[in-house]
Amino acid sequence: MPELPEVEVVRRGLESHVVAKGFTTVRVLHPRAVRRHDNGPADLAGRLAGRRITGTGRRGKYLWLTLDGDEALVVHLGMSGQMLIGPPARPSHLRIAAVLDDGTELSFVDQRTFGGWQVCDLVEVDGSVVPVPVAHIARDPLDPAFDPDAVVNILRRKDSEIKRQLLDQTVVSGVGNIYADESLWRAQVNGFRPASALARRRLGELLVHAADVMNSALAQGGTSFDSLYVNVNGESGYFDRSLDAYGQEGEPCRRCGTAIRREKFMNRSSYYCPKCQPRPRIPRPI
Repeated sequence: MPELPEVEVVRRGLESHVVAKGFTTVRVLHPRAVRRHDNGPADLAGRLAGRRITGTGRRGKYLWLTLDGDEALVVHLGMSGQMLIGPPARPSHLRIAAVLDDGTELSFVDQRTFGGWQVCDLVEVDGSVVPVPVAHIARDPLDPAFDPDAVVNILRRKDSEIKRQLLDQTVVSGVGNIYADESLWRAQVNGFRPASALARRRLGELLVHAADVMNSALAQGGTSFDSLYVNVNGESGYFDRSLDAYGQEGEPCRRCGTAIRREKFMNRSSYYCPKCQPRPRIPRPI
């Protein structure tokens, strides 16, 4: 599933291609692509026709286009959603086709149909204006208003695993499985360690590493393991070549040479170095 860097790559592409342009026509080709929009395909198409795109927004892994009239088009990329400029290379996976007033084609392609479009109101939350479905999402480490001290205070009160907290979008947003493992590897912290067991300094360092690894991924266009993760021009990112932990099972740790280990965590895989990131000891019953 796309994480913050991949979504930000798409947002920047949309910013340069569609802002200040208006929707001329919108065709919904698959009903699942608008299942989050309460009034269905015809209402979404009608509410977008003639509307001008005034900007783009992102919080964590959530992406939207702001519209004139204090509404937003929220784009859920799901597992395989793509926002493409121009005709799609795989028209069989085209779910929504839009034409802008300068002739630009904006295509929403989604092979697995977990994503979609939704038009909704904007609201003010903690000093920012965001779409209603995004109002409960915390700020992410790349947000200029991100408050690491406040997040550390929250983490210090959490007794569950630190990786679980990194993945909780209401605590800190934008960090998914890939970048959680990479951040934990850089901080030399095991994801199974309770958040409350970590000192404030180590938690602060972990958040710095999260921002650093996502900035590095962003500079390389994100992480693309297959053709589903692309920018608006259909190009893949290449940060997967720089991964230190995620997907590296059996490979030597770049820091100490120990083989990277994979374990199940929250119905997904976690990758870590057993030497640099030793698992916490479970107390034996007395």
